[in-house]
Amino acid sequence: MFKILIIDPNDPFRQSLKNILVNRFPFIDIQEASDEAEGLNKLEIFDPNLIFLEIHLPAISGLDLPRRIKSDHPEIVIVILSSYDLPEYQTAA
Repeated sequence: MFKILIIDPNDPFRQSLKNILVNRFPFIDIQEASDEAEGLNKLEIFDPNLIFLEIHLPAISGLDLPRRIKSDHPEIVIVILSSYDLPEYQTAA
């Protein structure tokens, strides 16, 4: 089964994204995390194939977290999300 982890502090957005994905792809398994600590914990337990990651997290940058994840799990695909349209974020991502 394909597994997705959504790491985003915005609960309504997480729920919306999850609902869209489940409606479109009913046979996927989706877990959610509201911050980087919860996300890293679920990463080890859940072992996702894909992570949707908000760039602005409470304690660590959404640009630093992918480096940590990729160092231990290079096979996981990470999609970085942001409502900010700054070229600096696009380049860094």
